[in-house]
Amino acid sequence: MHPPLADTPEQTVLGVISDTHGLLRPEALNHLFGVERIIHAGDIGSPNVLEKLQSLAPVSAVRGNNDKGAWAEAIPESLLLEVRGHSIHVLHDLAQIDLSPAAVGIDVVISGHSHKPLLEQREGVLFLNPGSIGPRRFRLPTTLAKLYVSDTAVQAEIIELRLPG
Repeated sequence: MHPPLADTPEQTVLGVISDTHGLLRPEALNHLFGVERIIHAGDIGSPNVLEKLQSLAPVSAVRGNNDKGAWAEAIPESLLLEVRGHSIHVLHDLAQIDLSPAAVGIDVVISGHSHKPLLEQREGVLFLNPGSIGPRRFRLPTTLAKLYVSDTAVQAEIIELRLPG
């Protein structure tokens, strides 16, 4: 059973993306329409991507290893967000995490970098990598995620985009 697809008084829906590398596909925008906030886990590729996303919802983004130049300098390498009382840690490369999420009370860790979608629980912490919606890499799917946050729980789903051709 999938959670409801829209924000309700009981639930907040967040769009989660990563590794756009300057490419923002229309198929991804369709899935992000109507979310409360968009989280970008790095390798944005261009300030234009953030501008387009801002037209849909407020954006919280971290800088990835390929985000270079003056436009990227103001973007943090990690973020700690709170949504409905749940703590969400966002960074680009999970290998660079410098804390124990469970030990410090983090509920969700969002990362990118690998382009491989991941959704799993570890020690009571939800680890989410939305994959990539940017240029295709190897034979990996083109994916994004949605995070469903209520006062009592956090759920996520990974959505594979149907691309033309």
